[in-house]
Amino acid sequence: AAPLGSLKVAQRQIVEIARALLDRARIVAMDEPTSSLTPSEFERLAEVIAGLARDGVAVVYVSHKLDEVFGICQRATIMRDGVVVGSVDLAQMSEKAVVSMMVGRELAQEQHRSHASSEVRLSVRGLASATKVHDVSFDLHRGEVLGIAGLVGSGRTELLRLLAGADRVSSGTVEIDGKAIKLSSPRNAIAAGIGLVPEERKREGIVPLRSISSNMALASMGVFAPRGVIDHTRLKRVAAEKMKRVNLRPFLLDRPIRLFSGGNQQKAIIGRWLAAGTRILLFDEPTRGIDVGAKAEIYHLIEELAAEGHSVVVVSSELPEVIRLADRVLVMRDGTVAAAIDRADLNEQAIAAHAIPQSETQAGKAQGHRAGA
Repeated sequence: AAPLGSLKVAQRQIVEIARALLDRARIVAMDEPTSSLTPSEFERLAEVIAGLARDGVAVVYVSHKLDEVFGICQRATIMRDGVVVGSVDLAQMSEKAVVSMMVGRELAQEQHRSHASSEVRLSVRGLASATKVHDVSFDLHRGEVLGIAGLVGSGRTELLRLLAGADRVSSGTVEIDGKAIKLSSPRNAIAAGIGLVPEERKREGIVPLRSISSNMALASMGVFAPRGVIDHTRLKRVAAEKMKRVNLRPFLLDRPIRLFSGGNQQKAIIGRWLAAGTRILLFDEPTRGIDVGAKAEIYHLIEELAAEGHSVVVVSSELPEVIRLADRVLVMRDGTVAAAIDRADLNEQAIAAHAIPQSETQAGKAQGHRAGA
């Protein structure tokens, strides 16, 4: 048996759900239970919830994923800024109307806009770790948003951690602007202009009790305290500039970051890398646990960063998100790149076809042939 702390986010969520079911509770509250689950895992959870409801168990389901809410729930209570704005019968409501109640305005449908150039910013060849990543090679261009898709456990997060210097590289080379770099530590990666926005924001991305300004300065403290004493005037000036740039709300720079919403915590982390002069941004599940309004803002920020010449890598389990943001998509399977899909060929079916292990695909085909025989 593996220690719970060693499991990935999605695996820990499954354990938490199982624990609630074993307790035979009559009221079960699920807070973002599928934020890191795959579509097939969600379908299984939906079946479990339906069974609980048939057995008389009341389920409170909190989620920002409206397709799940409409698929599972009968009624919804909608909150905005800590206040209940309405309770609705979902059978009588459209998804668009619910979104308007959530964010207080109507969200426009946005189309993908590419800012990718032909200039190679990052070149990776034969990158590998001891266990999780094997012989990964790709180029990332200036102004490009490169999506990375795949099933949980396919090596996506581990690849980003290698590029961020958080895990040890066992083999392979990395070049930035044609110059070889050694990713032996996060410090080296930051100095090379690489910044990671991690999947587990609260555990790996912030210091909860410290202020927005302090959290912003974490990656560039040498700039704000060159002689060991923090220049608070400069820190506050830069923090105000960067947090205005990412549209932090509320605009309270001395407030502990733990008191902000997930979306605004994410904005503060992005502001940290802007303050550090980062040119390559690695986003791991950038909108996990974020409401639809904040999600749209994060999308705009990523596109604006690309338009300014930053190079961006986005790992996401939400295929519509990958398709919305990416100029190209790498599909990972079993720790390596199974396919690279250009924008013109990008759709959910193409991604899924390469993400699913071939043995499963072949077994499914064989089963289909037997059924038709």
